[in-house]
Amino acid sequence: MSLHTKMARLGDSTFSTMEKVNSELLAMTYGALVTTLIKDFQDVKVVNTELEKMGYNIGVRLIDEFLAKTGVTQCRNLKETAHSIAKIGFKMFLGINAEVTWGADARQFSIEFKGNPLIEFVELPEKFKNLDYSNLLCGVIRGALHMVQMVVTTELRKSELKGDPVSEIYVTLKQHLAEKFKGEDD
Repeated sequence: MSLHTKMARLGDSTFSTMEKVNSELLAMTYGALVTTLIKDFQDVKVVNTELEKMGYNIGVRLIDEFLAKTGVTQCRNLKETAHSIAKIGFKMFLGINAEVTWGADARQFSIEFKGNPLIEFVELPEKFKNLDYSNLLCGVIRGALHMVQMVVTTELRKSELKGDPVSEIYVTLKQHLAEKFKGEDD
C-alpha cells in the first residue's frame, strides 16, 4: 500500500473519531469574525494579516491534537509532511479532501482543495475583492509547521470564493530549525 493511500486512510479514520462541529455554525461564526475584523480595521490588507496571525496561533496549538490523535510521530521529509497536512490534517479538522502538487523547487508545494467549509454562504462584494477570506488556513499551516521545526511561508493563491475552480494554499519551506535540548548538567 502506498504512503499516499495510508495517509488518506489515516485521515478518514481520524475524521470518523473526531468530535464534529456543524459546518454551518463554523461558517457563520468565522464570517462574523471576518466581518468584525473588517469593521475594526477598515483595511483589507490589515485584515488579511490579522487572519493569518490568528491562524498561526491556532496552528501552534492544533499540532498537538493532530499528533496525539493520529499517532504520527515524525515525517521523514517535506513530501511526507505535505501529504500529512493534505490527507490527514484537512480531513481531520475540516472534513475535506486535499491534494498536493509540487512547485518547480522541491521546497515548494501547493495544497488544493474544494468545498472549503469556511466559505459557505459567503459572497465577496467587489470592494473586498482583495480579501483573502480563508487566510486563517495559511496561518494554521505556518504555525503547525513552526512547532515541528519548519519555517515556511504560506500564500492563498486561489479561492473558490473568487471564482477559481479550487482553493490553493502555496507553501514554501524556508528552513528547518535545529532542535535544541538542554543538557542534564545545565
